[in-house]
Amino acid sequence: MTDNREFEIVYDTELPGTPERVWEAVTSGTPAWMFPTDQWPDVKTVQEHPTYLVSRMDGPDGWFNQLEHILEPLDGGRARLHYVHSGIFADNWDEQYDGASKHTAFYLHTLGQYLQHFDGKPVVFTDIQSPAASQTSDGFDHLKKAMGVDSAAQGSAVELELDGVGWLSGEVDFSNKHFLGLRTSDAMYRFFGRNAFGAPVGMTVHDFSGSGDSSTTAEAWSGFLEKVYA
Repeated sequence: MTDNREFEIVYDTELPGTPERVWEAVTSGTPAWMFPTDQWPDVKTVQEHPTYLVSRMDGPDGWFNQLEHILEPLDGGRARLHYVHSGIFADNWDEQYDGASKHTAFYLHTLGQYLQHFDGKPVVFTDIQSPAASQTSDGFDHLKKAMGVDSAAQGSAVELELDGVGWLSGEVDFSNKHFLGLRTSDAMYRFFGRNAFGAPVGMTVHDFSGSGDSSTTAEAWSGFLEKVYA
């Protein structure tokens, strides 16, 4: 049965960057902290640089997807962001809403990490999906155990040597039941426990080293994930 219902996800946060820098990040800079959005057929209905941005996509039968960013300057080169994601989910409304709302907190945290540590640096973005075998109830826990970070709290320093990937030295900048963020001196690694939302476990790499290669990164991490879920 089709269940088309509107949703609204509201999130307020402070970010370590001016409204101008946040605007740049959420428009042309999305590969640095989320994923590329330059191919989306979106229509920006409101652009009041650098404080108010509304991006909206419309589709058949009343479907729409809209992102609203309201930015307010704060002392110390910071900004307050009021973020509203609204639209219509078709089918599995509760599961989709739960997944989208939880992703929002992780993505906006990652935006803050980017602005604080890597703002303006060129990025090489890579998206990697785990095998279908990761879609079990303990799929994400299995990955964290395989990496040796299952007991690492947010803020913990980590030194990891992963088969086929190599040595990672950095910090756990985000950790909860569904998501994990690792930040090194030249990259951010984002891990998504999407097994909880009916999809494979996924990850993204945001490489600011200046020497990153997406195909090489994808091959290394795909090989590691295949071994984890073999």
